[in-house]
Amino acid sequence: MTHPFETIAAVGVVPVIAIESAADAVPLADALLEGGLPIAEITFRTAAAAEVMAALSEARPELVVGAGTVLDTASLQAAITSGARFGLAPGYDPQIVGAAAAAGLPFAPGVMTPSDLSLATAQGVRVAKFFPAGTIGGPKALASIAAPFAHLGVRFIPTGGVTPDNMTDWLALKAVVAVGGTWIASTADIREGRFADITRNARAAVEKARALLEARGR
Repeated sequence: MTHPFETIAAVGVVPVIAIESAADAVPLADALLEGGLPIAEITFRTAAAAEVMAALSEARPELVVGAGTVLDTASLQAAITSGARFGLAPGYDPQIVGAAAAAGLPFAPGVMTPSDLSLATAQGVRVAKFFPAGTIGGPKALASIAAPFAHLGVRFIPTGGVTPDNMTDWLALKAVVAVGGTWIASTADIREGRFADITRNARAAVEKARALLEARGR
């Protein structure tokens, strides 16, 4: 089985999803897959997150399901139990990173500063979430922060303020493995059943990311 972060690297974009009802899980999965996007980060921003991950993992195993907004070890365990294949967090918590490593779950903690990155890399982290990407200083800030760690092979998933218009700038950076975005499958679109729109958003994001990654030679 392909490593989840390698699947993410091949696609170049991760939909960051807050879904309110497990009844919408399978229609959401089908919309993403139809759009050529085999990845879903289900965030613990709703009470339905664990149930959604379990439903997706069982009904659509071809979808690489990950857990987002993992803020404590209880959420981490819920993600693992629900079949999540990777996890992400907005910040760096050494206890969560250690627990994820012990469980064998690929995990990308959030970093914002060189100090965050120093602590994370010392604990073995090689894929990190750069968050909130849009307010920290953009791609130039990430390029500067990442430079001293380049020899370690650290890669980043910028999230927070990434849009279809600026993803070009993010994916131009060699250290960026993929971008994360909420625009692909918004909570409102899922709630109101606009799955055709989600498919269109997914297809457009995948096609744009593919072109950008090929242009930089991946």
